[in-house]
Amino acid sequence: MACAIMASVGLGTLAANSNEKGAASVAIGTCNRTIREADTTRATSANDSTLYQLNSLLLKGGALELMSKKTHRFGWRLKRYFKESNKGKNKRFDWGILAGPSYNQTTSLGIGGGVSGLYSWDRSDSLLQRSNINAFFSVYITGMYLLTLNGNNYMKHDAQRWTYKARFKRQPTDFWGIGYSNGIRNEQKSDYDALQLYFRGDYLFRVADNFYLGPQVEVNNINARDMERPDLLNGQAKSILSTGIGAVMQYDSRDIATNATRGNYLRVLQMFYPELSKGSRFMRTEATYSAYRKGWKGSVLAMELHGMFNYGDKVPWTMLAMVGEGSHMRGYYEGRYRDKNIIEGQVELRQHLHKRFGMVVFAGASNVFPDFKNIYFKQILPNAGIGFRWEFKKHVNLRVDFGLTKNKPGVEFNLNEAF
Repeated sequence: MACAIMASVGLGTLAANSNEKGAASVAIGTCNRTIREADTTRATSANDSTLYQLNSLLLKGGALELMSKKTHRFGWRLKRYFKESNKGKNKRFDWGILAGPSYNQTTSLGIGGGVSGLYSWDRSDSLLQRSNINAFFSVYITGMYLLTLNGNNYMKHDAQRWTYKARFKRQPTDFWGIGYSNGIRNEQKSDYDALQLYFRGDYLFRVADNFYLGPQVEVNNINARDMERPDLLNGQAKSILSTGIGAVMQYDSRDIATNATRGNYLRVLQMFYPELSKGSRFMRTEATYSAYRKGWKGSVLAMELHGMFNYGDKVPWTMLAMVGEGSHMRGYYEGRYRDKNIIEGQVELRQHLHKRFGMVVFAGASNVFPDFKNIYFKQILPNAGIGFRWEFKKHVNLRVDFGLTKNKPGVEFNLNEAF
C-alpha cells in the first residue's frame, strides 16, 4: 500500500516535468516488483501456516492413535488378567490385585484395594494346601479407615501351621450398651470414635492326623474418643488394652480352608488375660465346629456352631462377645448386641451357577447372655439371607451377602467364604 501511494505521488510529480518520465517508469517498476515479492511472501507464509496446521493435526492424530492403542492394550491386559486370574498357576507366588467399593451396615460405603497372594512352602508336594496372604486398605464416607493384614501358612508336609491377623482402624461407630436389653432399644444408641490396634497369631504343631496343638497370643488396644454416653460403660474405662496368651486345639480335615467342599473343622481355644488395668483380668473359652458336605452337582451344604464364654467379675466392654463379629450373623451391626457369652449357629447352601459365578442361601441364629442362668429363648436373634460369589482366584471367592436381621437388613462385601 505504501509503495502504491509513493508511486502515485511520484508519477504526478514526475509528469509535471517531461524530462523525468523515465525515472517515473523506473519507480513504478520497482513498486510493482516489491508488491509481487510481498504477495509471494504472504503466499509462502500462508502455505507454511497450512503445513504447520496439517503437521499439528497429524501429530495430534498420531498421539491420539497411540493413546488409543495403549488404552486398548491396557483394557485387553486387564480383561485377560481377570479372565485368567482363577486358573491354577505353578508360580512361586501367585498374587492378584483387587480394588473396588465395599459396604456393610457397621462401616457404611467405602472404597479400597489390596493384594491377595497364594504360595506354597513345598511346591513339590501337590497335596499340601497353598498358603495365603491378604493385605487391604479401605476408606469410608463416615471417616473410617482400615488397614488389615492376615494369612494362613501350611509348612512342609503340613507338619506345622501358623496364622496371623493384624488390624489398624479408625472408626466412628455406635454403642448401645451391654446386654440384649440395651441392644434391642433403638433409643439407647450413642456414638463414639474408636481407634483400634489389634493382633492375633498362633503356631500349631501336628500331633496326629489332622490334629494340631499350639499357643496363641492376642493384643487388642481400643481408644474410645468423644463418647456420647460414657454411662453405658457401667463405670469401665473408655480406653482399654487387653493382652492374652493361651492354647489352641484344632482338628481339620477340610479339603481347602478358604473354600471347603468336604470335611470337618473343630477349634477349641482357651485364653488367659492378665490384669493390665484395674478389674480387667479374665479368661475366655471359645469353640467353633464346621462341617461341609457335597450335595447334587455343584452344591455344597455347610454348617457352623460357635460359642464364646468369658469368665471374670468385670470383662472389658471391648472384649465382650458380639453379634455380627467375624462373619457370623451377616447383616447385623457389629457390637450392637454384646455380653459375656454368645452361642450362635448358621447353615449355608452353596451352589455353583456358571463358570466363575455362584450363589448361596443362608440362615442362622444367635443369643448373647451374661450367664447360663439368664439365657432366654425369646432373646434369640434370627438371621437369613442370600449371597453371590465370583471366583477371583482359584478357591478364593469374592462374596456379596445380603442378610435380614431383627432390626434392619444389611449388605456385606468380603473375600473368602464366611466360614
